[in-house]
Amino acid sequence: MTYDFGLHFTQELGNRFGPDPNSWPATAERVTPFLAIVVNALGADEGQRWFEAARKAHLRVTEAERERSYNFGFAHYLDTATGVGKDVTLPVLAAFEALKAAYTVARHGDGPDVDVYFEGAAQACSRLAAARRERVQQLEQGRARRAAAAR
Repeated sequence: MTYDFGLHFTQELGNRFGPDPNSWPATAERVTPFLAIVVNALGADEGQRWFEAARKAHLRVTEAERERSYNFGFAHYLDTATGVGKDVTLPVLAAFEALKAAYTVARHGDGPDVDVYFEGAAQACSRLAAARRERVQQLEQGRARRAAAAR
């Protein structure tokens, strides 16, 4: 499947970091392809759900770090939040590994909190899914008009 996730995500990055991509954190360029893999593998609606699950997983990691309690790690919390441990397909595996990679890259260096990327990705998926639904609705209306005119 081909999605315009990159465009929508870039708009979200612009909203968060300003219009000049040269002033964005270095991690933004490296994280984007991994997040796009999630959407390409799962679609916009499911991608949004996964990015929200990734936010929850990250929150659990940061809470464990802050409280200095036992930390099972992002991958475990992501698996729990998505509930995919039982049904691992190739797209699910690709999305899972891509999110783990995005998480690792985003947490490396002095960039923003990884939650900024996951939140932006969820917003981009929301806008992408809404645009897709609107386009499908327009196509259906066009077909209905053509069918009515053909009668």
